[in-house]
Amino acid sequence: MVRVSKVRAGSIADELEIVPGTELLSVNGRELRDFLDWEFLAADDELVLEARLPSGEEVVYEIERPDGEAIGVELVPPTVRRCANRCEFCFIEGLPPGLRKNLYVRDDDYRLSFAYGNFATLSNVKERDIERILEYRLSPLYVSVHATPWDARKILLNNPRVPDIVAQLTRLAAGGIQFHGQMVIVPGLNDGAVLEQSLTDLWSLGDAVLSVAIVPVGLTQFSHLFTGTPMDAAKAGALLDVTTRWSTRARRERGEAWVFGSDELYLLAGRPLPGPEHYGDFAQIENGVGSVTSLRERVRTGLTSLPSLAGRKIGVVTGVSMAPLMPELLDELGRATGAEFDLIRVENSLFGPTTTTAGLLVGADIRRALADRADLDLALIPAESINDDGVFLDEESFIAVREAMPMPVYPSYDFIDVLSGERDARRVHTREGDAAA
Repeated sequence: MVRVSKVRAGSIADELEIVPGTELLSVNGRELRDFLDWEFLAADDELVLEARLPSGEEVVYEIERPDGEAIGVELVPPTVRRCANRCEFCFIEGLPPGLRKNLYVRDDDYRLSFAYGNFATLSNVKERDIERILEYRLSPLYVSVHATPWDARKILLNNPRVPDIVAQLTRLAAGGIQFHGQMVIVPGLNDGAVLEQSLTDLWSLGDAVLSVAIVPVGLTQFSHLFTGTPMDAAKAGALLDVTTRWSTRARRERGEAWVFGSDELYLLAGRPLPGPEHYGDFAQIENGVGSVTSLRERVRTGLTSLPSLAGRKIGVVTGVSMAPLMPELLDELGRATGAEFDLIRVENSLFGPTTTTAGLLVGADIRRALADRADLDLALIPAESINDDGVFLDEESFIAVREAMPMPVYPSYDFIDVLSGERDARRVHTREGDAAA
């Protein structure tokens, strides 16, 4: 079902008196099932739209839009396809009880893979879905491959009915669809020979597979399904040896690295991270591939835009895994601004000590780290730890946390975003200005 949630004032839809709650039924005689149908079928400049108003009246609109002008409707978000797998390493299965309900939704939706870059296993797609992907050319997709050998994949996904991923990708690749793949590695299950076979199978698909990320299994203290062996430094190093060998081949034969180890692998193995040239266009940065290198580059290119902050003391909150990498960056920031930067390493109180990512710190962690730090003029926290509604994973409001702290607190992606602006610089220079703001 496709239903209108909002109509933009002055738009074509507004002029046609389409209102929120209107159900959009078909375009040019083709049924609308979801937002994808609307996006693709309503792209023509001339179309016949059948709709049902909230009153129940059915209306037919003949629309001609000049120069591809947007019709001007926003749609009610679609019902998300749920995951039918029971992966031992599933992050959702590692969440503690009592969080907001939407956090426990295990989506596995190829539509969201195309629209937002969400990873999907393709284990629940049907023939009509394959046909739709090919018709609409939903490319690139982001695919959780994990393993290509069928038996290994059934074990990893804990789903005996999971389809053959090689057959799926081969068919889609023949239709011009490209993919970014990820493999979450569980020691003893999909490393070693399984990993080699998986990379060989993906390599054989040619330029249909744009990149492959190798990610270590991540666990929390609530990961009740996991029965395997955790990742350690030696295993992480062995995985990096594999990715290095394959990426060397890929550079030689295709001109790009192709397969990438996640930043966490390098940190676990105690190895230096590659430079920016290794990651190309950082296609899998949202998957933790190249995010540290990208941060370093953004800091270094932004140093010249920073004002003088001499005499100020700035706290920087981060997680356990990033803490060893921060002193180098903070020293550069200190030299550029004259400020003193104080690194505050925080363990995760919600997920436990095995969860070391800064973006998963919660409101209680920020309170614990900063509540007694009256010596700070300003504190920066990981912006990734807050969602679009300004809420941490433990449902603490960022505003509530900020107001309880003895200093101004700002979410930051790369330090430069907060420290470079004149408005932010003024806030740093005077505590009175901070309080007033």
